Amino acid sequence: MPFLLRAAVVGGVAHHMGTKSQQARDQEAAQNQQIADLQAQQAPAAPAAAAPASSEDGMAKLTQLKSLLDQGVLTQAEFDMQKQKILMSM
Repeated sequence: MPFLLRAAVVGGVAHHMGTKSQQARDQEAAQNQQIADLQAQQAPAAPAAAAPASSEDGMAKLTQLKSLLDQGVLTQAEFDMQKQKILMSM
């Protein structure tokens, strides 16, 4: 009987860990997609030969970026990198 109980516990833990791992992978994929979307939005706004972005555009982008950071979509490092790009284009 103790063997069956132990096997059930081990199986339950393994199932739980597998579920959590899949959730983490799904969340990371969603974050990567949101980052890609944000980068795609920024690309047309700052072509290589174009004039620098206006302050209003830059502020809107920074606000959106901060929102993504607050939601946990971006890490602090990702936020800092994107913020620097926006500030350089202003």
